[in-house]
Amino acid sequence: MHYVTPDLCDAYPDVAVVEPMFSNFGGHDSFGGEIVTVKCFEDNSVVKELVEEDGTGKVMVVDGGGSMRRALLGDMLAEKAANNGWEGIIVYGCVRDVDVLIQTALGIQALASHPMKTEKRGIGDRNVPVTFGGVTFRPGEYVYADNNGVIVSPVALKMPE
Repeated sequence: MHYVTPDLCDAYPDVAVVEPMFSNFGGHDSFGGEIVTVKCFEDNSVVKELVEEDGTGKVMVVDGGGSMRRALLGDMLAEKAANNGWEGIIVYGCVRDVDVLIQTALGIQALASHPMKTEKRGIGDRNVPVTFGGVTFRPGEYVYADNNGVIVSPVALKMPE
């Protein structure tokens, strides 16, 4: 489905709007779905585990602590996520392999790109509330993203007609 966040904000004025900080890196510039969270810092072990699971109708929200020193998502994990039905991934941190990510059938938003991969130490939490950009992302709630921004709602939203 194609989402337009300004139209969603007009129809649902109580949604939470994330502070502007993200750029699109994926092949889908509009995406939305049920929130699944990851909290990690310069270690994408949990992201690697999650992309292997069925992500149909879901968006992975990765709180990487805003680190600008390592990329938490690259082309291989993004491809696995797309193949397993994930709608998108939002990374409060960096991604890499951006020339390939833009060709991947997945919504991807992140703060920036960085060429260095993470170390895999098995550190990270999944399905815990995470807060950044002035908004708390809770597992089971919903997130919608496009070139205009990122919004969060406790319930699923429908595009207005």
